Amino acid sequence: MKIENVPQDNSSTYGEMKKAIYATSKDGKIKRVESSGWDAEEIVTQQAIDELEENQKKAYEEVRSGKKSPLYYYMYEVRMDLAVLSQSTGFFKWSINRDFKPEVFKKISEKRLLVYCDVLGKTIEEIKVLPKVEDE
Repeated sequence: MKIENVPQDNSSTYGEMKKAIYATSKDGKIKRVESSGWDAEEIVTQQAIDELEENQKKAYEEVRSGKKSPLYYYMYEVRMDLAVLSQSTGFFKWSINRDFKPEVFKKISEKRLLVYCDVLGKTIEEIKVLPKVEDE
């Protein structure tokens, strides 16, 4: 892409930030150029954000109804999925799925719980309970 073609559509998903794009200058050299985003990227990013927020709402309801442990909700709250949580903790996906079961979650060792706390940015007290949300 040429420098003069780097999009500057002021994407709302960037906030006030800029993104580095590598483009070709008139003299044929690759240079880093700031971009404020482009419309197509904004649409796709917003769709992804909407999906993450919907997953978080569904997770909240599953935890509230007793089908899942609070861990399940907090995974989505920090915009992770099972694969990312597995990679971040070093735990197998199947073992995390077990921890999503409320009866298993209540028996998790403190050592394992602390790994989840570290990855999710929660305290032990926080991770054990579902937070209150405004529309409850």
